[in-house]
Amino acid sequence: MKLCITGGGTGGHLMIADALSAKALESGFEVIFIGSTSGQDRKYFEDKSNFSYVYFLNTSGVVNKKGFAKVRALWNIFRAFLASRAILKKHGIDATYSVGGFSAAAASFATLSLKIPLFIHEQNAVQGRLNSLLKPYAKRFISAYDKDSPIKGYPVKDVFFENQRVRESLKCIIFLGGSHGAKAINDLALSVAEELKKRDIKIIHQAGESDYERVKKGYESLSVDVELFGFTKELDKLIPRADLAVSRAGASTLWELSANGLPALFVPYPYAASDHQFHNANFIVKNELGWCQREGDGLKDKLLGILDESLEQKSKKLIEHSIKGVADMMIKDIKEALK
Repeated sequence: MKLCITGGGTGGHLMIADALSAKALESGFEVIFIGSTSGQDRKYFEDKSNFSYVYFLNTSGVVNKKGFAKVRALWNIFRAFLASRAILKKHGIDATYSVGGFSAAAASFATLSLKIPLFIHEQNAVQGRLNSLLKPYAKRFISAYDKDSPIKGYPVKDVFFENQRVRESLKCIIFLGGSHGAKAINDLALSVAEELKKRDIKIIHQAGESDYERVKKGYESLSVDVELFGFTKELDKLIPRADLAVSRAGASTLWELSANGLPALFVPYPYAASDHQFHNANFIVKNELGWCQREGDGLKDKLLGILDESLEQKSKKLIEHSIKGVADMMIKDIKEALK
């Protein structure tokens, strides 16, 4: 069978694509990827991936654009739609899996126009506009937050389950700002760095490439040792070493932390579409699996308070709540649906 995976723009969507492609390959699928020249797509998949072929088309988001910029974005999507039709025909694709994000639009519409089955994974607690539009036409719609979803849970790489452990004490903290970094989280890390040093708590920090130099100088001025990264694809090796995370609430990172049993303080990106990061984090808080605090004056006090809390109960509950093998289930579901 031949599968196309489409979507991206941000690391969250691309992590699903990566996990899903690995399982598809194991199941004997030939897998191609259609993404965008914008966002993080090329960084993730241009040089090394599970895909037989990767395509990056000239598309960008439409929702926040106005006037001529919106017209140009729609025109680029239409051109990418035509290119996607040609790609799908060329490879004889049997099904397409959209993992969301603006990168998914062209290939998803091309899939439907060719009457190829379209499968959708919605990664957030609030449905994206594209997914809401496509849902009635999809063969399957999967979401970890939807009680009616035929598959529960979230596709996470096996390594996060393999290195899963209960956190009993706080010896290492990891700060994660997402694929682009987050100034609020970077500033928070610097504000508590000396206190963490006093407590002999090691620091791992992904600061984002654009803020890397400023953060590096900040740690140096405080004489605090840190494992500092601008951007890294090695989070599967770094997360298991930590006992507490401070993170944005993008869905992929949220569920990777959960699968590993790593409690987290989530700091939602305040400008995310439909405030979806807050709703993602609120799902965790409601189930007593972690903490959430919006950006603002209370953020430092919130983190300092958590340093004195027990991590063990939340860590155990995260492990109990996580579901292994979701990517496997999604691939098996494709096979069943195409019979």
